[in-house]
Amino acid sequence: MSGTAKLEYLCGLFLRSMISVDAVSVEFNGSALFSNVTFNINENDRIALMGKNGAGKSTLLKIIAGVSKPTRGKVSAPKDAVIAYLPQHLLTEDNATVFEEASKAFSKILNMKKRMDELNVELEVRTDYESDAYAKIIEEVSELSEKYYSIEEINFDAEVEKTLMGLGFLRSDFTRPTGEFSGGWRMRIELAKILLQKPDLILLDEPTNHMDIESIQWLEDFLVNSAKAVIVISHDKAFVDNITNRTIEVTMGRIYDYKVNYTQYLQLRKERREQQQKQFDDQQKEIADITEFIERFKGTYSKTLQVQSRVKMLEKIKIVEVDEVDTSHLNLKFPPAPRSGNYPVIAEGLTKRYGDHVVFNDANVTIARGERIALVGKNGEGKSTFVKAVMGEIDFEGKLQVGHNSLIGYFAQNQASLLDEDLSVFQTIDQIAEGDVRSKIKDILGAFMFSGEAIDKKVKNLSGGEKTRLAMIKLLLQPVNLLILDEPTNHLDIKTKDILKDALRAFDGTLILVSHDRDFLDGLATKVFEFGNKRIREHFEDISGFLRNKKMENLREIERTAK
Repeated sequence: MSGTAKLEYLCGLFLRSMISVDAVSVEFNGSALFSNVTFNINENDRIALMGKNGAGKSTLLKIIAGVSKPTRGKVSAPKDAVIAYLPQHLLTEDNATVFEEASKAFSKILNMKKRMDELNVELEVRTDYESDAYAKIIEEVSELSEKYYSIEEINFDAEVEKTLMGLGFLRSDFTRPTGEFSGGWRMRIELAKILLQKPDLILLDEPTNHMDIESIQWLEDFLVNSAKAVIVISHDKAFVDNITNRTIEVTMGRIYDYKVNYTQYLQLRKERREQQQKQFDDQQKEIADITEFIERFKGTYSKTLQVQSRVKMLEKIKIVEVDEVDTSHLNLKFPPAPRSGNYPVIAEGLTKRYGDHVVFNDANVTIARGERIALVGKNGEGKSTFVKAVMGEIDFEGKLQVGHNSLIGYFAQNQASLLDEDLSVFQTIDQIAEGDVRSKIKDILGAFMFSGEAIDKKVKNLSGGEKTRLAMIKLLLQPVNLLILDEPTNHLDIKTKDILKDALRAFDGTLILVSHDRDFLDGLATKVFEFGNKRIREHFEDISGFLRNKKMENLREIERTAK
């Protein structure tokens, strides 16, 4: 057995048989989220779980992970199968360093050795050689020994180091307490622990939201070449296309299973819905013809039998269902921006350092009224730090002046997590609504796809996308002329991203955008600030022109070379 195969054996046996989802149903307050969902997960399956926000994707993932229970149905897996789950929001404990926390992935192996040693000590002191208890100890030791000693020496430290560095950590980070890191970096630590376990099935819910492009590429490579089976929820189209070979769509309480990646699935879904629509239209024409005959001859004695026959025919018709197309419109409309001064942001000699680490040095930045700026560069080069300096959230060296009459609207990466989880959707907005807006709260929520019972849902029961939309509503209810958005598309589905982009195009104030989503920035930002090598460089062109002049295809390359 090779060293790699033995490491895989350590943390979970190969998927000898499929994991099956059998007739799973979930109901809330008598209303079905989905019903009788059935499918199998085989080794080498890399599944994209798709569907609009609120369709039940995260709920289904939690059920497969064993975190939640279905109303009916079950998930079956081999006894020794290891299923690893990374939720959208998770924080590691604060009582360990980064390296120590990641090394917990091998606790199963270390516990195996510890248990074996304990049993051997017990065997040395016991004298009841003929007893059943002694025989059971011998049996357990033999079973553990067979597993443990079939494994060659593996350099656990090297595996941990390779995985942490692949996910963007520096060696100098290894000895730092996890409590010093943001939620996004803690999420990477949890991801490292999952990947080091070499599980039979990896479940990932929006794994790329807090990752820079280089780390995303590393993760893609791992999932394609090293993972056994994967189910992922992600609104990152490129990521999903690169790693998946199967797409399961959750829609209208049921699923459709396609053995293709996301792009091919979109085409097949379009064809499916066109076919359903044709069947529906043909059926409606048939119903209209039957109804017309009944109405025309229902009082005619000679046609009584024919009329009765058609009435029965009409009663037996099962209406063709056309799967919903997500036509809900996120009618984002920012209030008119009050006029600000000519230069909302001016920085001179701006320097930020943490101890000996310099983020950027002696930066000079001027942002004029109405400009639309994209901040690009590898994570850790200072994009979010610059934003925090503008917001006055951190200390810095040099000068930074926010211009006259600048009214700032700020959407931070963790904005959704700042919501009060015990409030309902309605209460969240009702708390901040003023004047005429109070009478329009339901209309506003409806425009953001919160309607019916959804407005009474607690924030803690919302999906990541729903929380992001709710946080965006709070931002929209106040007029601003300087809008700063730090990764605003995290947790937003592809359609909602497009609608947000349209609203930002119509915004008449000054816009500063931090995003690694090239498609989102394209046609939106008209100037680029490039962060890297402790500098902030200004480029007088849109994102496409910036990449073209850099002779690069996409932001992945600029973020990779920013080192």
